Amino acid sequence: MARTDKMKLGTFVYTFGFHPASWLHPASDVNGANDFAHLLDVANRSEAAKFDFMFMADSPAAAVGDPNALARIPTKMNRFEPLSLLSALAVTTNNLGLVATVSTSYYEPYNVARLFSSIDHLSKGRACWNVVTSDHDETGYNFNREGLDPHALRYERGNEFVDVVFGLWDSFEEGALLLDRENGIYYDKDKHHTLNHRGKHFQVRGPLNIARTPQGRPIIAQAGGSEPGMDMAARTAEIVFSLASNIERNRAFYENVKSRMPAHGRDPDDLKIMPGIVVNVGETEAEAKAKVDDLIDRMHPDVGRLMLSEFLEADLRDVALDKPFPMDRLPAAPKGSRALFDELVDFVKSGHTVGELIRHYAEKHTGNGITGTPARIADYMEEWFETRAADGFILMFPTLPSSLDDFVRLVLPELRRRGLFREEYEGTTLRENLGLSMPANRFAKAKGPA
Repeated sequence: MARTDKMKLGTFVYTFGFHPASWLHPASDVNGANDFAHLLDVANRSEAAKFDFMFMADSPAAAVGDPNALARIPTKMNRFEPLSLLSALAVTTNNLGLVATVSTSYYEPYNVARLFSSIDHLSKGRACWNVVTSDHDETGYNFNREGLDPHALRYERGNEFVDVVFGLWDSFEEGALLLDRENGIYYDKDKHHTLNHRGKHFQVRGPLNIARTPQGRPIIAQAGGSEPGMDMAARTAEIVFSLASNIERNRAFYENVKSRMPAHGRDPDDLKIMPGIVVNVGETEAEAKAKVDDLIDRMHPDVGRLMLSEFLEADLRDVALDKPFPMDRLPAAPKGSRALFDELVDFVKSGHTVGELIRHYAEKHTGNGITGTPARIADYMEEWFETRAADGFILMFPTLPSSLDDFVRLVLPELRRRGLFREEYEGTTLRENLGLSMPANRFAKAKGPA
């Protein structure tokens, strides 16, 4: 059955763009990592295009690895703390949703509830928390841990963490603020609630000392393809980021997650599944391919070697670029995409050198998604949307703002011509623009009809 809703779109933001060589692109602002004006510019361009949101990916730690390579990749090594950035964007933008990553492994629920409530008020209802449990050892080293906690423990803590935050966000019912100057009553005490949570990982009395937000509560985003991750998404998330490596696999993921929602008392329409795709667009196929090649040419071999080492989970620093790839360094299974891993194995078996493999991986990795003309990219996105492999996309632009500008100029008019994307925002909050229902306040619900 043909869809009647519109495609959702978000801008994925690493400072200079998704490509590790994006900071070397002549159109990039080399000072942009510490210049709010650069990120506000990206936000303004996204908002002018009527995108749903801007997503600030984050890890609260510098990367660990080959120092020679890391000195050439600024993404994790120099960037703003995301909630500080969202607070500034909240008062300098008008319609764009604002998404930031905060880990349940290294914060306390009360802090997160208060921070995101504040941003939701500052933005008049445009805040979104991307919930993660963290998956990099380097983060734990900064928070009194030797690496990561076990996967099961992180998700157990994460689920309780989100439950506590939801409870704190319900501290004030809708309409609790009476603002009655005549009688001197600021809020209705019967609509203000103490949580008194006592669980395995957290003891939080509450209540939260900030009123219910314009969205009822901020939007919840999540990524994670594991069984615990999918169940957590079905129970709590309103946006899910997925990896767009294969349409059939993503269609199965879409069905899997949404089919779990009724068991949690949720409508599947209250969750938007949005794969991340890298888009390289040109007026011709040759122009689009030239943009990919240009960035790969700018990428230093040490950077490519580090990227390949991370994917294969193998140390390749001692391997000469002009020698065949050592087969004993190939793992039995990939860290990421199986299809890409199998392709790399075939490439290695053909006798290519390490340098050639690095370039081949860089092209495939940074081209994850679609490279081509506006019509080809629109066809790709339409098929995923109409066949319910996706409700929209996180657009991982190789360079910012130039790749964003290319998409807006070339692809967006084609999506609109096909009736797939909005002309104007539907509402004033992110929840309205995403077409999500207003969450019920647990304490008001327990009272029953007024």
